[in-house]
Amino acid sequence: MCRSIKTLRPPVLPEEASGEEIRAAALQYVRKVSGFRAPAAHNQEVFERAVDVIAEATAELLAGLEVRGQGRRAEGTAPREAAAVADTA
Repeated sequence: MCRSIKTLRPPVLPEEASGEEIRAAALQYVRKVSGFRAPAAHNQEVFERAVDVIAEATAELLAGLEVRGQGRRAEGTAPREAAAVADTA
């Protein structure tokens, strides 16, 4: 694994990972698996698309993870608030 990729979930990060942190991790991943730090012009589009897809998947993963003692977040709300919203719907 690339050493530049950091763990982006609590309790390692005290707060939710930013979009910038998620994109940086995705970029490092794509660089590692492609073997290119910066792709040639003819590979730029596919490289950037891969970073976007991986960043999106990473955000989805982080949003769905349950961290012991913290529960799962539902679209940025605290677990109890999410349950209350679900009960009223």
